[in-house]
Amino acid sequence: MSLFILTFLNGMTLAALYFLVAAGFSLIFGLMRNVNLAHGSFFLLGGYIGFEAAAASGSWLLGVAAGFFAIALVGMALQVTVFRWLAGQELRQTLVTIAISVIAADLMLAAWGAQSYQFDMPEIFWGALDLPGLDLRYSRYRLFILLVAVVIGVALWLILNKSRLGLMIRAGVDNREMLEATGINVQAVFVLTFGLGAGLAGLAGVIGGTALSLSPGEDLRYLLASLVVVIVGGMGSVGGAALGAILVGLADSFGLAYSPTYGVVYTFVLMIAILTWRPQGLLGRA
Repeated sequence: MSLFILTFLNGMTLAALYFLVAAGFSLIFGLMRNVNLAHGSFFLLGGYIGFEAAAASGSWLLGVAAGFFAIALVGMALQVTVFRWLAGQELRQTLVTIAISVIAADLMLAAWGAQSYQFDMPEIFWGALDLPGLDLRYSRYRLFILLVAVVIGVALWLILNKSRLGLMIRAGVDNREMLEATGINVQAVFVLTFGLGAGLAGLAGVIGGTALSLSPGEDLRYLLASLVVVIVGGMGSVGGAALGAILVGLADSFGLAYSPTYGVVYTFVLMIAILTWRPQGLLGRA
């Protein structure tokens, strides 16, 4: 029972990290229909930038802010220089962003080398908490990741479904010409949305680098995880991204805990089953 509970908690906190990356990917890929396969590079670059900022300032919070805002600016620049001119051209978007991710991986390898980096977390997150009603202790920081994911998920849902900005984003994707006819600058809305999605990946890079580590190859790992999460949950849905992240995180953790030889297979079995039964994802639109 102790192993089961710890595996469940590990799966939920891993799901929280996957959600932070996949939520931005869902905004860009699922909602705006921009195929951005450089999203994993956003995660790793945000982590590296946050690490340098935290090391220089001595403040983990400044590292978090630097990771978010730096990658948000990178994402906004990418939308203006690339995706603005490739709207509706999915194949070209795919090829261009694959090239960008390869170039970015080499540049990051040249700048930071092949070693692993890990943040020094604030003292408040050191140690473990006693779980009420259970004879178990669990990492404070991992529980903090879960709380951050919940807060960001609720905020994103409110923005997309209950705000004027969310209404403009959805209207601009469905009928850009009609929205422009009302006098709204659709390009500015898209740049802001792309920046938010990219910034979330940078934020996840700092938070994930604190829990685990940063090293070459993590960009590809989190890109694949984001793809699976968005496909399972449904493109363009924050709730779908959360549900997909939970299923993928639990599949990863329970697979590695109970059958480590085949653990990595369970995620893809889950994806195949969802695609067979409901091709648009669990909460995606047809």
